Amino acid sequence: MKSPVLRLSCLLALTQLAASVALSADPLKEQTEATMKKAAAFYAGKAAMNGGYVYYYSPDLKMRLGEGVAQPYQIFLQPPGTPTVGMALLKAYDATGDRFYLDAAISAGRAIAYGQLKSGAWRQTVDFDPRSKTAGVYRNGKGNPKGQNNSTLDDDQSQATMRFMMRLDKALGFKDKQIHESISIALDALLKAQFPNGAFPQVWEEPVRPQKVIKASFPNYDYRTEGRVKNYWDMYTLNDGLCGTVTQVLIEANEIYGNDRYLKALAKLGDFLILAQMPEPQPAWAQQYGYSMHPIWARKFEPPAITGGETQDAINVLMTIYEITGDEKYLKPIPSALAWLKRSLLKDGQLARYYEMRSNRPLYMEREGKVYSLTYSDANLPSHYGWKIGSRIPELEARFADVRKQRGVRAPGPTAAELAPRVREIIGSMDRYGRWVSTFKGEPLAGQPKFRPGDHYIHSGVFSENLETLSHYLTLVK
Repeated sequence: MKSPVLRLSCLLALTQLAASVALSADPLKEQTEATMKKAAAFYAGKAAMNGGYVYYYSPDLKMRLGEGVAQPYQIFLQPPGTPTVGMALLKAYDATGDRFYLDAAISAGRAIAYGQLKSGAWRQTVDFDPRSKTAGVYRNGKGNPKGQNNSTLDDDQSQATMRFMMRLDKALGFKDKQIHESISIALDALLKAQFPNGAFPQVWEEPVRPQKVIKASFPNYDYRTEGRVKNYWDMYTLNDGLCGTVTQVLIEANEIYGNDRYLKALAKLGDFLILAQMPEPQPAWAQQYGYSMHPIWARKFEPPAITGGETQDAINVLMTIYEITGDEKYLKPIPSALAWLKRSLLKDGQLARYYEMRSNRPLYMEREGKVYSLTYSDANLPSHYGWKIGSRIPELEARFADVRKQRGVRAPGPTAAELAPRVREIIGSMDRYGRWVSTFKGEPLAGQPKFRPGDHYIHSGVFSENLETLSHYLTLVK
């Protein structure tokens, strides 16, 4: 007769076996795995060019689009291009352990490493034809020696690339020489591009030159006609969420490589944001600063002004830096900045991209031909640029309250059961070729493709988001 302990052990074993059989027979799990593989096989096998990707494809893959029409030998790095797809492939590998996804991610990493500039990071594109006018001065010597060598932090181009390459390096156990060397050089170059005051330029070709560390202030000249500089991209930039995306790179670099030099750079970036906050009556931030720490002109439709978007990004970044460092000085600029945002809301609940210095009047542009002129009216705005942005004030206030109470605990994500309806929707929307085909409905898209309403296209961002969602579901059910 079996002992009670033996009977209990047998019962537990049978229970585990039954659970294992039930899980392996889970039809949604099996459909998820099959859908992921079919979609990734299509993307890596047919949409990829030398392992890299562009933003959009026509359904027959004959048209490839990034910022305009992509050349046959060209891939794009700006999201939702190659790094975005690569990160989704790595998440699929983490969820499945299937080497297929890792190999596809490695191919993307090699394409990226090919296009690394001598200055250490990347531009928007990688061109595999050295005769191309847009090929850069690549570190491997295979680019265009007369091309550009300006590593850029514009539009998350180098930042997204670095995040993917770090994750790929980690997935490969830091043992792949080409990948490890590429990301090591890129991170070194990023740190050398940081100014003594903690700011970063939009682009660099060599380590930055030290400048005097001073506090931001209003210019004492007429901003409309004076103070323009030709090389604004060499100066202190917050445009397009640069501080937030660089912050992500520095945090991940510390987590992956365990080197406190990235945390020191992060703290310096926070110090710059403190310096860059403008004085009353506008305790907020600008898009671009000169070495004198006055807001300056960038492109001809980007005037020196106080900006709603960059202010929201700066507040978020300061809270993140506080959470990492524990130094309360990074929280001190936030209450006055939030108060400025609230009193600067437009009647429709949005924020203007630009507010005139001192007067705080919403500032816009009108265009006639190629000539732009400043205006206070939003009646005739050029359509190529976002002159108004959504308010994130409630979200920022809620996070600030949590941070001050040191709760800092993220709300749990959806459970497998909660995610299942979305998973079924994703599976059902894939066609028999392994494609998720989108229909253009007039929504804003990166690169401003010239789609007409009703046009069908394949979107690298949709592929990546869907693959990551399916991967997350698999991780949860496991």
